[in-house]
Amino acid sequence: MRSVRPLSAGRLDDLSAVFRALSDPNRLEMLRLICAQRGPICVCDVNERFDLSQPTISHHLRVLREAGLVRASRAGIWSFYAPEPAGLALLERAPELLGTPAAGAA
Repeated sequence: MRSVRPLSAGRLDDLSAVFRALSDPNRLEMLRLICAQRGPICVCDVNERFDLSQPTISHHLRVLREAGLVRASRAGIWSFYAPEPAGLALLERAPELLGTPAAGAA
């Protein structure tokens, strides 16, 4: 049996927040949409892509923002969303943080 060092409380909270945020299919698709853009995407463009009410979309985007996966900026009355590099880096490190051996490791 492999030994796994416990995660710090802060890292555990961060990782849990990310997985909770991505547990909803709409949020996962919103994150994919945001990450696929060359620059920040207007919330109005997100609204067009989903058959959800505007308050529901705002809720989902807030959850993604609070989980550290996206960041928001404002221009006039519009909010623009972009990937948050630190949150995406945490996703990339998830296998390591979960104690999964690196690919090719025996």
